[in-house]
Amino acid sequence: MNEKLGSHHRDTLEKLFRHAGGNVEWRQVRSLLEAVGTVSEEHDGKLRVTIGDQQEVFRPPHGKEIDQQAMVDLRRLLTRAGYSAGR
Repeated sequence: MNEKLGSHHRDTLEKLFRHAGGNVEWRQVRSLLEAVGTVSEEHDGKLRVTIGDQQEVFRPPHGKEIDQQAMVDLRRLLTRAGYSAGR
């Protein structure tokens, strides 16, 4: 599935799966999620993301970068939806 993504989205996907900590910006993550699934903003500011039959709700970070828990949740969602690093 990764081959259908543009280079920026593939780079973000690689960062999510390869980095152990920070340095992944929320704006890049949101762009990736919008490219691979459906993103809707809830009334409380959280984002409901649906990719195929997988769904997750994310709270946007206060800073620019996502935290460790968001990275874990993103990896789980993307893996279950068929996305992975470099494949």
